[in-house]
Amino acid sequence: MIALLKREISSFFSSITGALVVSVFLLITGLFIWVIPGDLNLIFGEYATLDSLFYIAPWVYLFLVPAVTMRLFADEKKSGTLDLLLTRPISSFEIVWAKFLAGLLVVIISLLPTFIYMFSVYQLGNPVGNMDMGGTWGSYIGLFFLATIYVAIGTFSSALSDNQIVAFVIAVVLSFVFYTGFDSVSGIQSLKGIAEAIRQLGIDAHYSSLSRGVVDSRDVIYFFSVVFAFLYFTKMVLSTKKN
Repeated sequence: MIALLKREISSFFSSITGALVVSVFLLITGLFIWVIPGDLNLIFGEYATLDSLFYIAPWVYLFLVPAVTMRLFADEKKSGTLDLLLTRPISSFEIVWAKFLAGLLVVIISLLPTFIYMFSVYQLGNPVGNMDMGGTWGSYIGLFFLATIYVAIGTFSSALSDNQIVAFVIAVVLSFVFYTGFDSVSGIQSLKGIAEAIRQLGIDAHYSSLSRGVVDSRDVIYFFSVVFAFLYFTKMVLSTKKN
């Protein structure tokens, strides 16, 4: 599994994919936070906070993460190397886990430079350091968990098709549904009695909870459960092909 993980990481950063994802993420978030005038611009705000970053990032990752993961299995299936990989002495779940970790590492690397934003906001506070560090760290934890679900969904989507564009579209749709779809459905008046239960099925409810700076075990369990479910579904797809 380690060898496969190294190969995947190497393929990301030996091509333009890894650098492009990191650059695009930093460019878009940087423009909205520091350059483009508006409510999201930190300079025009009255408080030293990174709320703008944590509002923008899930929407940017909604498209960037599927762009990273769409090739994980689709490219292997199209070139025929997946059949060869499945004959090696490695379990289907180890293959899925290696692909998932490689995609997640790219996302984490794109997130690390944003600590410069946090340092900048910390220095801009009046007095220096006057910012909600608990909420900021909670938001970072929430954004990390959100990214893990996006990567797991993208990994699953890539296993469904040998076409990268199809895999990308499936991943975007599923990620959108899990991020804001359940929240929208919970607003339907006829479902008012079970609205909160439906809302808790979506990512946004748990992401917002962590953003308040409180790491609730129920939120962590939710994120791990969804990630494991999609990785298990991916394993089932591979196992079916292997058999």
